[in-house]
Amino acid sequence: MSGMGIGITDVGQIAVNVHDVQRAIGFYRDVLGLPLLFEIPNAAFFQAGSVRLYLAKPEKPEHDHPSSILYYKVPDIRAAFESIRTAGAQVEGEPHLLARMPDHELWMAFFRDSEGNMAALMSEVRDS
Repeated sequence: MSGMGIGITDVGQIAVNVHDVQRAIGFYRDVLGLPLLFEIPNAAFFQAGSVRLYLAKPEKPEHDHPSSILYYKVPDIRAAFESIRTAGAQVEGEPHLLARMPDHELWMAFFRDSEGNMAALMSEVRDS
């Protein structure tokens, strides 16, 4: 297909490898505050805005690797960062300015989940 693509309109689900599903549930629910949708054996599903996160033990050895970096949008990066740090997340430095855009600044702060996967908070701070 040329030009029109295949009709993708959104990301529906992202898989995140975990080794301890119950520990990961605690982190994603209690530290990040994401709604737990449901659990199945060796997996749990959370809602992150319009995207569903699928946290599961790797089914095969070749799938056992760190996840892609998920960037969670937040309106106030400093408040969100302090909240996850206070809740026990392993942070990887303070929030920092990544880029100045014509109408906003892009801020990032990186952390690790309970399974060692890198993740980030991101905030688009509009000019006042």
